[in-house]
Amino acid sequence: MSGPTRIAVLVALPFAGPLDYACAEVLPPGTFVEVPLGPRRVTGVVWDGAPEGLVPAARLRAVAAVLDWPPMRAPCRRFLDWMAAYTMSPPGMVLRHFINAANNDKPAPLTGYRLAGRAPERLTPARRLVLDHLAAEGPQAAAAILAATGVSAGVLRGLVEAGALLPVDLDAVEAAPRPEPDFALPALSPDQSVAADEMAAAVAGSSYKAFLLDGVTGSGKTETYMEAIAAALRLGRQIVVLLPEIALTAGVIERFAARFGAPPAVWHSDLTAKARRRVWRGVADGAVSLVVGARSALFLPFRALGLIVVDEEHDQGFKQDEGVAYHGRDMAVVRASIEGCPVVLASATPSLETLANVEAGRYGHLVLRERHGGASLPDVSILDMRLNPPERGNFLSPVLTRAMAETLARGEQTLLFLNRRGYAPLTLCRHCGHRIECPNCSAWLVEHRNRRQLECHHCGHVVPKPQACPECGEEDSLVACGPGVERIDEEVANVLPQARRLILASDTLGGPLALAAAFDAISNREVDVVIGTQIVAKGHHFPFLTLVGVVDADLGLDGGDLRAGERIFQLTTQVVGRAGRGERPGRALIQSFDPDAGVIRAIARSDRDGFVAAEQAARKRHGLPPYGRLVALILSGPDQAEVMTVGRAMARSAPRDIEGFDVLGPAPAPLSLLRGRWRVRLLVRAPRRLNVQAVMRPWLDAVPVPGRVRLQIDVDPYHFM
Repeated sequence: MSGPTRIAVLVALPFAGPLDYACAEVLPPGTFVEVPLGPRRVTGVVWDGAPEGLVPAARLRAVAAVLDWPPMRAPCRRFLDWMAAYTMSPPGMVLRHFINAANNDKPAPLTGYRLAGRAPERLTPARRLVLDHLAAEGPQAAAAILAATGVSAGVLRGLVEAGALLPVDLDAVEAAPRPEPDFALPALSPDQSVAADEMAAAVAGSSYKAFLLDGVTGSGKTETYMEAIAAALRLGRQIVVLLPEIALTAGVIERFAARFGAPPAVWHSDLTAKARRRVWRGVADGAVSLVVGARSALFLPFRALGLIVVDEEHDQGFKQDEGVAYHGRDMAVVRASIEGCPVVLASATPSLETLANVEAGRYGHLVLRERHGGASLPDVSILDMRLNPPERGNFLSPVLTRAMAETLARGEQTLLFLNRRGYAPLTLCRHCGHRIECPNCSAWLVEHRNRRQLECHHCGHVVPKPQACPECGEEDSLVACGPGVERIDEEVANVLPQARRLILASDTLGGPLALAAAFDAISNREVDVVIGTQIVAKGHHFPFLTLVGVVDADLGLDGGDLRAGERIFQLTTQVVGRAGRGERPGRALIQSFDPDAGVIRAIARSDRDGFVAAEQAARKRHGLPPYGRLVALILSGPDQAEVMTVGRAMARSAPRDIEGFDVLGPAPAPLSLLRGRWRVRLLVRAPRRLNVQAVMRPWLDAVPVPGRVRLQIDVDPYHFM
């Protein structure tokens, strides 16, 4: 009679590799198990390869339970190993992304709505449509109701608040209608048809191929890649569409529901645990065929993945900085390669990394040159703020405010863009000069006047705004310096008191339902002036929005970030593209104190090719990404001197005999104190051809790092704070 079998189990903890356990039966790789670890039990996955064998058989602990979960497929395990090696992260930390929501072995119920048996006091045509639909179809999920009736999320919420609808649990998998690839076939332009046919052919080939879908704002990129999605649905394959912002999901869901007759499954951090488990199970067993979500949707357990789409691929929201540092766009390409399916990267302002891959022939290039439906691109003008200054204490040029008044008189809408939340970024004492800082971070507290609070946007520290200076005690001496969106809203109220205003920022609205209601209000012309951060810069279509004003186009240009110019060009081009997407022509006015800067001139001329060529030449000249490699090493700890000592030791022991391999630093990080921990940075620069991970592993393994000091490795860093 043979004894227990030794197996390797990968657990979601920062070990160098799998741990050995004893098991009464032979379990195939990918099986989810529960194993003892110290005094607790943790979830793990039976891993490929032979067990390590270092622990004697007599000391092996036994697997506690075999979980009734769909196994982790071999392509997922290969992707996990690849990602761990590339990011130089413990594989167990990558595993966390895969099992984050997979903690319930039973499908969870979905909340829907049913009739309460009484009509609301105010019965509008839209409300009547919802009530009639539910009377005929019975209880349904909110997304299904919205897709079937075409009403806004605000109508549904109003019926719930009026007591006309009651929440009810639905059987999620059985209740969710499956998308139909031929539900509403679109009329595509010639350019769209060519691009759609090429992507659909790649889907039919069931093999890896990467595409850049490159189209000007409003060119119909979404409608085009939907035809590739339809091709995958016809083959019974699964699709995941990645978006950089949760805020984009509401509008995209409506468009998908209109095209396919059913809303996609949604995946993002704002979902309840119950909803996350439901989607995870549906993806794993094949009941869910189409998922739209944030970057973490890439780690769902697809059993038959046929297509990955990364929309707004240039957006830095795809970059994960905490924990395992990775870029969702790049990992999407890797997963598509391992799964053997096409991947589509869509953008009006592609990243230099993606353009370099097109240039090298690794990605196909599909171009949409014109706006869909005959709409024209907006006229763009730069306002030199030295020649057109605002009135004292204001931040909007008189040229912009006159244009806003003219737009309002025509019954059209204005969007003012400033990528800064709150009322003011700095609160200063005019008596002693004291600046109110965060006690946990080397950052100023941002005033949020609507909440009468000062807040740190890095750690979340919040205090009421004091009446007196905390340094000198002078009463009523604190003044707000600089503008945030709340201050611009206050200025608009003064210059255009009749205008209906709406602030759109991540901290002024609630979850996706509130955002959907806000976007509905704009579409329904219930708002005249929108004041927003980057949440409004992409993915939205408002037919009557004809004027865009960029309040501070120079913001971030002098920060020393190698991607600052690229980011400003992308973000400004995207926000300008919100204007004139309907039948009415659009216009953009961009305020700048440095109108001669190369990126500002390129924006004014809509000269993407010229900007890209200049940026590429500069990057090539200095060996910077995408033509060179960067790796950031961030050391942090409670003792500033100790962290710097470790950084110096790390720099002294760095390899010096490898051509082109340089280590810069250590130096205090620009944000040198974050959440109470002091931070020091080193930056590795290397040639593109060098396997930088292979060089760095033995070097870093040889440097002792005290327990109080934490090392984070960021391969291909995007932020340098």
